[in-house]
Amino acid sequence: MEQYLNLIRTVLEKGTKKEDRTGTGTISYFGYQMRFDLADGFPLVTTKKVHLKSIIHELLWFIKGDTNIKYLVDNGVHIWDDWPYKSYSESKEFQGETMEEFIEKIKNDDEFAKKWGNLGPVYGKQWRNFNGVDQLMNIINEIKKNPNSRRLIVSSWNPVDIPNMALPPCHSLYQFYVNDGKLSLQLYQRSGDIFLGIPFNIASYSLLLMIVANMCGLECGTFVHTIGDAHIYLNHIEQVNIQLQRKPYPLPKMIIKKKITSLDDLSYDDFELQDYQCWPRIKGAVAV
Repeated sequence: MEQYLNLIRTVLEKGTKKEDRTGTGTISYFGYQMRFDLADGFPLVTTKKVHLKSIIHELLWFIKGDTNIKYLVDNGVHIWDDWPYKSYSESKEFQGETMEEFIEKIKNDDEFAKKWGNLGPVYGKQWRNFNGVDQLMNIINEIKKNPNSRRLIVSSWNPVDIPNMALPPCHSLYQFYVNDGKLSLQLYQRSGDIFLGIPFNIASYSLLLMIVANMCGLECGTFVHTIGDAHIYLNHIEQVNIQLQRKPYPLPKMIIKKKITSLDDLSYDDFELQDYQCWPRIKGAVAV
């Protein structure tokens, strides 16, 4: 997937070193755009193994309107664990539990999970209940009725709720566009962690595009990914350089195995990835 490798090259060559909220430090470049025609295949990065299970379950979690990590934890997905664990470890109730012990409590103690697994009004809340508005369902209905609308927008950026979120939305706004029977989607991402986050975001929003196209009886067009602060954390420089030395494999295919009639009926088993060839996984620490 050359688009992703070109993003890495641009940031390494043209970016500047910046301090950041986490204290890790980044090389940052402002304003970058990638385009992925889904007719060319499903844009899942091949220069390292990407955990598709996490991507699908996280997207279903968003679509459900859920904001508690229990659903993710119960399905073996741990990409959001660090933020509630940090909050718990700074509380008076913390008893020195390790991350693993914290996760076991989330799994097995519903009351504990309700209190300490909640991330606040993050993505799912905003998509499905933005001050009482079900943005995602409204947009799907609007695409069916008025496909030429220029107002097919879902916003995760709700200033009123941001102080109560564990992490303000990085992928903050997306817009659908219909032309010649094809549905396209553009994401505006205010902040993008290129090594860990961006591969997930590309695949997640491409899959969201496929889901909405399926529901609306349209073909898939292009996923356009616009990033504000595109950055590589300084502790990920080695990892991205390894990827630059790897030749990308052909893109896989993603199959949705049914006609989707309701967002509430979606499950992990509705999706099948075919022909995914990739290089081995590369580990990297999350900056919290």
